[in-house]
Amino acid sequence: MSAKYDLMVVGSGPGGYVAAIRASQLGLKVAVVEKAELGGICLNWGCIPTKALLKSAQVFEYMSHAEDFGISVSNAKVEFDKVVKRSRDVAGGMSNGIQYLFKKNKIEVVKGFGKVLGSKKLEVTDDKGNKTTYTPDHIILATGARSRELPNLPIDGKKIIGYREAMSLAKQPKSMIVVGSGAIGVEFAYFYNAIGTDVTIVEYMPNIVPVEDVDVSKQLARSFKKQGINIMTDSSVEKVDTKGSKCKVTVKTKKGEEILETDVVLSAVGIQTNLEGIGLEEAGIKHEKGKVLVDEHYKTNVPGVYAIGDIVHGPALAHVASAEGIICVEQITGHNPEPLDYGNIPGCTYCSPEVASVGMTEKAAKEAGYEVKVGKFPFSASGKASAAGHKDGFVKVIFDAKYGEWLGCHMIGYNVTEMIAEAVVARKLETTGHEIIKSVHPHPTMSEAVMEAAAAAYDEVIHI
Repeated sequence: MSAKYDLMVVGSGPGGYVAAIRASQLGLKVAVVEKAELGGICLNWGCIPTKALLKSAQVFEYMSHAEDFGISVSNAKVEFDKVVKRSRDVAGGMSNGIQYLFKKNKIEVVKGFGKVLGSKKLEVTDDKGNKTTYTPDHIILATGARSRELPNLPIDGKKIIGYREAMSLAKQPKSMIVVGSGAIGVEFAYFYNAIGTDVTIVEYMPNIVPVEDVDVSKQLARSFKKQGINIMTDSSVEKVDTKGSKCKVTVKTKKGEEILETDVVLSAVGIQTNLEGIGLEEAGIKHEKGKVLVDEHYKTNVPGVYAIGDIVHGPALAHVASAEGIICVEQITGHNPEPLDYGNIPGCTYCSPEVASVGMTEKAAKEAGYEVKVGKFPFSASGKASAAGHKDGFVKVIFDAKYGEWLGCHMIGYNVTEMIAEAVVARKLETTGHEIIKSVHPHPTMSEAVMEAAAAAYDEVIHI
């Protein structure tokens, strides 16, 4: 047996490290079990380093189109290795930041792989195979997820890659096929296209970013095509031949099969939860379809064992995992927190133009039986968007016609991921459409489009 802790968290991603810090703030003695870098996939191989890559692409785009702003720039070029290094440095800095936060909050780090043996019993195996058993009062599983692999698209790390390899390639490919058009797929499609790679997206569904409102999906497709990205929807990759110098990709479309050649295939078909070896069977923890079953405060069926983040039902998003972690430890410490409202979770995609949304799509609202008022304001009518040179996109809002409830908000355009929080907070406060219209928004800003879209829903819009 080893040191006694009130709480041990398995995994140090945005669910695990946030839960650990909040638990320490609430007076618990906490340790975090982590076999790799602190910060998990998000800080090291996901949210943060991808944003660094995307920023490099945006800077290059600005320089490439500097003449549009009356500025002459010559010989702008991408040095791919330096772009990758900057991204890795940013990730490293954030991981070091977690170390600082752990030290500040007196959280201990146990290096190794955690496995639940039962209530109040956790085994940790270090990189040399040594096993240590701990007896914490509470255990939170926050083991996250990884790239999902399709049987006909096995990731080899060289010609068929996942998101980890996509952000750390030794050499920029001349061509790339991206399979899947969720957030990961379209972000990498934008990045590689912007720096000069010939990119094709293959999407099984009728529209790219298929979870978004259909108007947003169609706008992003238009913008991507204008940027030079080839898009194949209602299509699927049947097989990939990697024997030659290039990949030969067989794509099934409505018109038949096509064979495409490319340097690299990026598999972006979703994620798979990390449940292997963490003790679910041995401890008798209930799970189904790759998800641990928990209650509204993230308790499993085994006393003292909890689960949060990608391994439980709900959106696999960093901010969701963090919120779940806070709720979980506040419940453990007797604070009786309000359960998370999964209907008011914002989703953000950081390609260019950006995509952000919260609540119901127009289609979902109508299918739920609502009579709706829908307003849309295009950024082509926004003075700030015109001045910034980013006129693609719009804000779309959906209100319940009867009571004015804000059912959904969908944005596509420059920097809209920084704007969506207005809708999240307003919906939390049960704000109505008319209250949005009467809330004065600063001019000129991109955020005016929210007020204008609400006004459009009620036939009061001024600027279109």
